[in-house]
Amino acid sequence: MCNMKRILFVCLGNICRSPTGEAVFTDLAAQAGLSVTSDSAGTSDWHIGHPPYEPMIGAAAQRGYDLSNLRARQITPSDFHKFDLIIGMDGENIRNIERLRPAKSTTPVHLMMDYAPGAGCQDVPDPFYTRNFDEALDLIELANQGLIASIVQS
Repeated sequence: MCNMKRILFVCLGNICRSPTGEAVFTDLAAQAGLSVTSDSAGTSDWHIGHPPYEPMIGAAAQRGYDLSNLRARQITPSDFHKFDLIIGMDGENIRNIERLRPAKSTTPVHLMMDYAPGAGCQDVPDPFYTRNFDEALDLIELANQGLIASIVQS
């Protein structure tokens, strides 16, 4: 297994996509027997301390994922030292993450959908705005399966 043992999922507010990414990854990693940790954060400070968005909690729960104990936080430059990989949910997230990168940091930053190249999209659309929570879950599950496979194979 590669050295990707600490993974941070990032979206805009840390109330829909990134907590879902964290929860799905945690479940899939456990099923694969991987010893990894994950967390999630937002690029904005709008929801710090708040639980995930209620409709996202419900949609995730229907698939067996529990988001209820997660709380939003904002990404910080120190996260580049705490995590081996940072995953953004869309291109805007990636740009905002990179603005925080400390000098000399080599922590890789990738799009979530980089791990699902056959999906035909680069970004996980924000269900806070699209209202399509199932689409976000489908994409996050697919990409996390690819992420788990990449960790197992390296």
